[in-house]
Amino acid sequence: MARKKKIPGVDPAYLAKQKALLLRKNRHVLYFNDSEMAAIKEYCSRFKVHAKSALFREAIMSKILSELEENHPTLF
Repeated sequence: MARKKKIPGVDPAYLAKQKALLLRKNRHVLYFNDSEMAAIKEYCSRFKVHAKSALFREAIMSKILSELEENHPTLF
């Protein structure tokens, strides 16, 4: 039986903690009208997107993070 290779310097407890932080526990529901849904279906078929939730998550988070970066508070 082959042994698992241990990576030196990587704490398994730290990895478990990082994995727990990435767990998605919060839910939010979106509603689309017919034309929006048609555009989403067209995009997914054209670019062979199978995971729509990942598509929505990436699009929403990239928009939010870019807006936060552009509108960060200034001192003066």
